[in-house]
Amino acid sequence: MSEVPVITIDGPSGSGKGTVSSLLAQQLGWHLLDSGALYRLTALAALKAQIALDDIAALSKLAKNLDVSFRTCNESSQMQIFLVEEDVSLQIRTEEVSLSASKVAAISEVRDNLFTRQQGFAQSPGLVADGRDMGTVVFPDADIKFFITASAEERAQRRLKQLQAQGIDANIQRIFEDIVARDRRDSERAIAPLLPAADAIIIDTTPLTVDEVLVEIKTHLKRKGLL
Repeated sequence: MSEVPVITIDGPSGSGKGTVSSLLAQQLGWHLLDSGALYRLTALAALKAQIALDDIAALSKLAKNLDVSFRTCNESSQMQIFLVEEDVSLQIRTEEVSLSASKVAAISEVRDNLFTRQQGFAQSPGLVADGRDMGTVVFPDADIKFFITASAEERAQRRLKQLQAQGIDANIQRIFEDIVARDRRDSERAIAPLLPAADAIIIDTTPLTVDEVLVEIKTHLKRKGLL
């Protein structure tokens, strides 16, 4: 058990873990770590600076010196992500950045430089950490760990709706293929592969609403004395 209570929520892209983590942190009044955003920010910064995704030295330096801040919008209560004072909340969710982030996340030097920064988010009164290796690598002693998943077909549908809501034209088959490819890459990488911690509680969100997932998570939190 850590000095500051930590809840980790890991899982693949599109499983709903980001939405669930944000809402849970807001309802608990705890801090939120969107670890995936750090890799997306590194990827976005690399694209902006025209740094090749195989230039390990440059990417490592970029990750170490990222000028990043997470802020909650007072009007909408939504998390806003800033890179050098530019709101890039939407930019980091594009398909190009998503695919680039997956490649960047496989580089050990980048992960090492972001590791300490991620652990620093564990501050009172508590932390909800959202990612792919929060429970296995970054916070192995977390008070409780969840692994949220969903079928690739369901996740592709969710992503399509998200893009359409933003006015972005997208192809469902292409989205599905990208998700499958990313799952394979994330699960098979040698460094911090995507997999549930041995003591993680696995929740399949395919048939569930966000509210239903939150209810299930809170049931487990009550059993652990965290709620």
